[in-house]
Amino acid sequence: MIFIKTAEEIASMRIAGKRHAEILNKVAQRVAPGISTGQLDHYAEELVRAYGDIPAFKGYTPEGADFPFPGTLCISINDEVVHGIPDDTRILEDGDIVSLDLGLQHNGVFVDGAITVPVGTISSELQQLLDDTKQALEIGIAQAKPGNTVGDIGNAIESFVAKKYGIVQGFAGHGVGRYIHEDPHIPNYGKPGMGAVLKPGMTIAIEPMLNLGKKSVEMLDDGYTIVTRDGSPSAHFEHTILITEHGPEILTK
Repeated sequence: MIFIKTAEEIASMRIAGKRHAEILNKVAQRVAPGISTGQLDHYAEELVRAYGDIPAFKGYTPEGADFPFPGTLCISINDEVVHGIPDDTRILEDGDIVSLDLGLQHNGVFVDGAITVPVGTISSELQQLLDDTKQALEIGIAQAKPGNTVGDIGNAIESFVAKKYGIVQGFAGHGVGRYIHEDPHIPNYGKPGMGAVLKPGMTIAIEPMLNLGKKSVEMLDDGYTIVTRDGSPSAHFEHTILITEHGPEILTK
């Protein structure tokens, strides 16, 4: 079911989005060689709870999972696409890229967003992957306007990527707001005019995931972490968007 949010829900999501952006930015500033993913996760939880808010992922059991997710952040390194579990023994190294994915609950509503950042000095090829994935998100967001469809968003992203990267197909954007995951499902590929029609008051998360190699992915034995099957690096960017009469409004900005 697709929910049209009330004015009160939208007001709360705007507050949540600003807090989310601030927290993710502060965590990203601590990314450096020698720090553990567990340390980043503990810091993120401190920041979320300092506002009186709730980490949306911690304790959440998604469909198909055998146990609740244990962290505030999903932290995915290099060939890990999404849903990496934070660990105090997992140390970031110079040249890595790391995705920081945060879900936040404020006043009963949810926002979701992610960035991928370099650890120390990375190769020009990896920097291009990050830049292109971020631009793919911006291109997708530009299509998030009333009367368009989720297929328009996916097609815009797919057309921009133009087979330069592998577009992950098992995971996608989604509705967000009353729950951390809602309808509609928003793939990063598709056909114009297909799928759910976007209407004012809808809130959605758009999140391209691009692999430097092929699109195929698989899950590790931990039951959460998704990795590229060919071992190639992957990048992930995400924003929560409000559909307004005048076009998209980025809430997690």
